[in-house]
Amino acid sequence: MNAIDPGPIWPVECHASGGRWTLVLHRDLAHPPAKVWAALTEPGQLARWAPYLADRDLGSTGAATLTMIDGEHTEDLSATVQRAEPPHLLVHTWGEDLLRWELAPTAGGTRLTLRHTMADRDWVPKVAAGWHLCLVVAGHLLDGDPVPPIRGHEAKNHGWVELDEAYSRELGIATDEAP
Repeated sequence: MNAIDPGPIWPVECHASGGRWTLVLHRDLAHPPAKVWAALTEPGQLARWAPYLADRDLGSTGAATLTMIDGEHTEDLSATVQRAEPPHLLVHTWGEDLLRWELAPTAGGTRLTLRHTMADRDWVPKVAAGWHLCLVVAGHLLDGDPVPPIRGHEAKNHGWVELDEAYSRELGIATDEAP
């Protein structure tokens, strides 16, 4: 696959959350919330853009397994969908992390806000860079112009390092580790 152009960084914030850190990433998509919701919850669509595969539709509460993929390596992580309010709010765990996907209608489509809470502040820019690439791929999928998913170390071939550095500067968090 040829490298995609990830474009500039998106609006981003980092907040302390009870001894953990929450990345807040905003992305505007030119599609209605119901279409974006389907991309966030349906296993067949997640497989085409997300860093994980889901063993079930995430559109209802309960236990799930999210399988991370990095080349030939896979790792199953337990997940629990805590809230599913289609097509506006999806909250689920991913291993020890918590992901909160908020979808708000806009004049041009949907404002997606991802709040990803994790233990290590140093990982916030890295996670932002990873989600940035995944959501670029999701945007292509939603636009009807799908490209292969970008997962794991392959992300380095698609601008991950530059995005990590840019998000590090934007957030004021030093970075020097690879994913």
